[in-house]
Amino acid sequence: MDSGCPFCSIPEDRIIAASDLVLTIRDAFPVSPGHTLVIPRRHVASVFDLDLMEKAALLGALEEAKKGLDLEFSPAGYNVGVNDGEAAGQTIPHVHVHLIPRYEGDSRDPRGGIRWVFPERARYWEE
Repeated sequence: MDSGCPFCSIPEDRIIAASDLVLTIRDAFPVSPGHTLVIPRRHVASVFDLDLMEKAALLGALEEAKKGLDLEFSPAGYNVGVNDGEAAGQTIPHVHVHLIPRYEGDSRDPRGGIRWVFPERARYWEE
């Protein structure tokens, strides 16, 4: 537990699902309707430092979150991502997995998906 970490002190009313090892919340700054975060309870910065039980719980919660989003929002697809380390864009040093629902027409051309972290390399099909 880190008292300065926003994920270590999430108010109960923000939690949409929980287990002994992970929490699921909606992102406070969503990029699409239903943007969800799955967060281990233990304060750890890197996904690579989670133990096997935490990783399994995180993946199980991710699956459950997807089922809920399918029912509530009926997205056409998902982006799933982890920013691991400051150089990768991690702004809160507590592991969290983004589950981002995608919708038909939400992007002019969604091809390349996660590759858009490097826009100059995203359109690989044009090379």
